This record gives sequence, structure tokens and C-alpha cells, in this order.
Amino acid sequence: MIDTYTALAARGEHLLHNLLDGQMPHQWQHYPEDDAIDRDRGYQWFYHSHSPEDRPHATEHGHFHLFARRSLWSRRLQSKAERDFAALTGHPDNHVATRHLLTIGMDPKGLPVSLFTVNSWVTGDLMLSAAGTERILTDMRLHTGHRTIDTVLECVVALCMDDIHALLAERDAALSGKDKRTVLTDTQLEVLSFRDILLDEKLNA
Repeated sequence: MIDTYTALAARGEHLLHNLLDGQMPHQWQHYPEDDAIDRDRGYQWFYHSHSPEDRPHATEHGHFHLFARRSLWSRRLQSKAERDFAALTGHPDNHVATRHLLTIGMDPKGLPVSLFTVNSWVTGDLMLSAAGTERILTDMRLHTGHRTIDTVLECVVALCMDDIHALLAERDAALSGKDKRTVLTDTQLEVLSFRDILLDEKLNA
């Protein structure tokens, strides 16, 4: 991660420079437009930002949504962890192309500042169990054609696995005890768990 940001600084470039083609980002638009997809390994991501009215207390510039494509999780669905999680969330129809893994918030300088999870209605797909999500993130190696961003996302996940473990437990706690028939579509439940990233502390450690 340090090498990546050092190289960006030497070139006078922002992490998102190539992704945005040097332009100012438009709120809500996906970058890249059709998402960044690693078809060989089965990962996918996009970056976007919300309007200030939608997130009045947010300090982030925008965030990356990380997904797993079907090849990574279809065989896991019959595991006990996935069956238990499906029961917790009302056994939703699982005919979706992706499962949302994690969201990584970024500051205006292009540095990671937060981790959070969101409900399924936000991303239009579904989630996996905490164990399944953690396993897929632990194994994550990205090759989407956006090498610098791929490296930063890999490093954030590797640095923050303890936080991710706690984040997923908090996510499941937020889902439990709700009406299983509507919990994934409940618009009152948007951000399910949140953690600040203290990047300097992690790098110094």
C-alpha cells in the first residue's frame, strides 16, 4: 500500500485519476460504468458517491462496493453457514449474479477511511454468511485491469481482517430479530455496520 501511494505521489496522481479519466465524478454514477470485473477470479467492484442530502453526516468522498460473482459462492450455498444465514434473512430467492461483500469508504485524498456493510435492497443483490464472506475476502486477489485500485483494495482487506470479522458479526446482529419476510427490503435498515479505518495505526503496527 505504501509503495502504491508513493508511486502515485511521484506521478502527481490521485488514486482515482485513471478511473475518472481526469474528470470530476458525478454523484451516483458507477465508475467504471459497467463495473470492474475480474472474470477469472470472480470478483467485482465499482466506485460511486452519494449526494450530501442523502448522507448529510458522511465525511467520505465516495466508496467502493465489493462483490463476489456466482462462481465464488454457488457451491457454498448448501453449507450449514449459508443455510443458517438464509434462514436468518427469510430464505430469499437466490437467483442473483452477485453477492455483496463489503463497502470501503474513501476520503477526498483517495485514502481508505471506513468499512461498512449495507442491506441487500441497497445493492440489489444478496449477502453471504459472515463465514462465507470472510473466507472469500481472505482469498481475494484482484485482476480487473485497474491495477493500482486493485492493489489498494487488496491491502485494505488484508490490513483490516480483524475489523471485517467484527463488522460482519455486527451486520448479522442488526439483521437478527427483524421480520424475516421483509428484513432485506426494509429501507429503514441501510447501513448495517460501520467501522472507521485508522490507517496510520495499522501501518505503524
